[in-house]
Amino acid sequence: MDILFLRDFRLEMIIGLYEWERKAPQPVILDLEIGLYDHKAGHTDNVVDTIDYAKVAARIQESIATKEFQLVEALGEHIAEIVRGEFGAPWVRIAVRKQAILRNVKELGIIIERGSRI
Repeated sequence: MDILFLRDFRLEMIIGLYEWERKAPQPVILDLEIGLYDHKAGHTDNVVDTIDYAKVAARIQESIATKEFQLVEALGEHIAEIVRGEFGAPWVRIAVRKQAILRNVKELGIIIERGSRI
């Protein structure tokens, strides 16, 4: 399996459980790993033979433009559904991080993994 990745993908959005978190958009940082069974693109050097990470990034940005989430878990699940459902990825691992939310905690978040790496 090949793994395509996007690191430190920064988004601005309304997310949070508490009222003070929901007053204005805040930064959310994503790390995505997208599994690819077919490594044809490595031989053909053609983007049509792989998942286009620019399209994945654009689709995620588009999908959150009008959405609000309370939980990082819900955002992670939403992104996993897009990557697997719309782009056909058999496996995805997503880390969703928020910064400076809790006192004395630099970052918090979740890592979810969906699909099969086989």
